[in-house]
Amino acid sequence: MRSLHVRRGMRRVFAIGVAATLAVLPLAGTAAAQQQNQPKVLRVALTTGIDHLNPFTAALAASTQVGRFVYEFLTIPSADKAEAAPALAESWTTSPDKLTWTFKIRRNAKWSDGKPVTAKDAAFTFNRMLTDETARTANGNYVANFDTVSAPDDTTLVIKTKTVQATMDLLDVPIVPEHVWAPIKDLTDPKTDTVAVAGVGDGPYQLTEYKQNEYVKFKANKDYWRGAPQVDELQLLVFKDVESAVNALKQGEVDVINRLTPTQFDALEGQPDIATNKAPGRRYNEITMNFGVQNNENQPIGNGNPVLKDLRMRQAIARAIDSQTIVDKVMSGYGQLGGGVVPPIYRNYHWDPARGEARTFDLAAANQALDQAGYRKGGDGLRTGPGGARLELRLTGHANRGFDQRVAQYVSGWLRDIGISVKQELVSDEELNDRTNAGNYDLAISGYATNPDPDYALALHTCAARPNAQGKGGTTDTFFCDPQYDQLYAKQLAETDPAVRAGYVKQAQARLYSQAVNVVVDYDNALEAYRSDHFSSFQKQPQPDGAILEQTGYWGVYGAVPADASAAADDGGSNTVVWIVVGAVVAVALVGGGIAIGRRRAVPADDRE
Repeated sequence: MRSLHVRRGMRRVFAIGVAATLAVLPLAGTAAAQQQNQPKVLRVALTTGIDHLNPFTAALAASTQVGRFVYEFLTIPSADKAEAAPALAESWTTSPDKLTWTFKIRRNAKWSDGKPVTAKDAAFTFNRMLTDETARTANGNYVANFDTVSAPDDTTLVIKTKTVQATMDLLDVPIVPEHVWAPIKDLTDPKTDTVAVAGVGDGPYQLTEYKQNEYVKFKANKDYWRGAPQVDELQLLVFKDVESAVNALKQGEVDVINRLTPTQFDALEGQPDIATNKAPGRRYNEITMNFGVQNNENQPIGNGNPVLKDLRMRQAIARAIDSQTIVDKVMSGYGQLGGGVVPPIYRNYHWDPARGEARTFDLAAANQALDQAGYRKGGDGLRTGPGGARLELRLTGHANRGFDQRVAQYVSGWLRDIGISVKQELVSDEELNDRTNAGNYDLAISGYATNPDPDYALALHTCAARPNAQGKGGTTDTFFCDPQYDQLYAKQLAETDPAVRAGYVKQAQARLYSQAVNVVVDYDNALEAYRSDHFSSFQKQPQPDGAILEQTGYWGVYGAVPADASAAADDGGSNTVVWIVVGAVVAVALVGGGIAIGRRRAVPADDRE
């Protein structure tokens, strides 16, 4: 009878195990469902300013990135090699004389309000730029050579150029919906930012909310032609400085950050749940000089110190700036020595001055040049300019950038050594933008992100890039206007042979360098970090070792893979833990059942029920 008692006991264990299993299953399913239903949010720390959300006038890096997220382009630099790849245009052809380009617009693209994207939207975008000076503010260089733009039907866009244009397969212009933007007559109206927020897009994300100096919010475009992102919501959260953003990353309040200082980057390496990424940068950092700048009507603007009109003065200042020290001390080696305005990441078009042309750091030579130019030193070691006024230059830059703060200190010391006093004026992004646009500076710490095609980097220094008398209609870096430079710019734009074009591109950079209107001090690496417990990976550009956020495209935020999604792909998702628990209960039950069965078989036949 003892064996029978054991059998009945194990039956009770088996029954309890099954009941426990059945009890766990609905709870586990509910927990898993709740986890799956949680919206996936990507929070990007933003430490640079936004000038406009209007895609026609947005010039700052963060502003142009917003445009990349919201609007599709005809073509886009690919994620793998940053070369021209299909986007809104699925294919394109050119006529034998290379003056007529025909783009076939894909049929499956839709605006986020449900209306189809057609070639007429693209034609409207480019024609608005051709007929409205303000519409050319951000990307006017791409249409300056256009003759006509038409849309014979909904899937065909035809662009005819005046002369051959080498940039036609990578027009970095966001295509906007005609039915939203056509009624807007004044693109200078601040309300256009509101239109952008409340408006319609066809990119991977749809802009939903904007609060100046606080955040920009987006939701995933579920109808995006490539397919919806794995992220439901994208947030760009504004921080007053990088250190605050780093603290937010450590606390898990943001998911990804870029433009780290070398010290911050080194400190984050190896931290739990944080991954770092170092990539060749597409930005150059510079110090620009107000050489007596003018608008596009050749009228002097601003209040720059007139001594900077003297090329000898500018060249002496350039020789007194030790770029190598900036790379070594400020960038801690996370950068490359500056030269031309096309960074080394685009090696075919990058230019470095030859040994005989390079302005090497030499304080003695700079002092000698200023002595010979007639700028005499007084008893206090400072020089005087024409009329006997002591030489003092204002140096402006970004107050929220550690790079600017440290560079300002070094430059102030070096220029003091050649007899020039420096007044540091580090201000907000918006104030710096206003001052430099109006010509109200002497020296400015600045920089630009460049594109795979060199045209944009070169166009920033052409006569046509200068703003009009109202300060609108152009995006210029230096206000440079030089006939020789413009001729070289035009030659590279019309040249389709890559090797020949590269020669013109390098000659143009050499001409700009010789006039010392700016000093490209370095090309910094993209230093980034992200929460690896929140996101398992991001799509980089170029691959495999490119940047996450400093891209010419939307690949980083579009290709973000949430950590739980990655786990789901690996082992069936968050239900894995639940099924391990369930499996353990079932295993116990089965083991119990196995014991009962084994013992039951050991029972004599007369003990059977």
